[in-house]
Amino acid sequence: MAHRANFAHALDELNVPALEAFLAQDTTWTFTVPGRGVLDPVAGRTAVLDFVRDGHAAQTGTVRHHLSNVVVKTADADRAEVRAYLMQTRNTGEHVQVISTGVYSFELRRSASGWRIAELTFPLDNAPGGSVGGL
Repeated sequence: MAHRANFAHALDELNVPALEAFLAQDTTWTFTVPGRGVLDPVAGRTAVLDFVRDGHAAQTGTVRHHLSNVVVKTADADRAEVRAYLMQTRNTGEHVQVISTGVYSFELRRSASGWRIAELTFPLDNAPGGSVGGL
């Protein structure tokens, strides 16, 4: 669970070295947005990091990823499947808003240096305005 919380901190702080350490080289992120369906996956560590950078560049205010109800669904020595609720908020200094909610599903793979995110799927509960970058 602390690993996932560190992931959210790394996303919010755009800590690229930490994010890179969380991601498998062949990681894939897939988003489902109401009214738009499944978006093209973002595939590969470099593409995911570019996606996160673009999301940060497009955002206004301070964005936070709040992970809760973290559940390890299955696990063995080399793989684990983890689900967590996500609520993403934005604080502009004048007001706080909920940008989106949904469920992160992580497929984790063990490497020589620790657990890595092999796949992240994120079906959003609502269609946020603008980009889904950085989710």
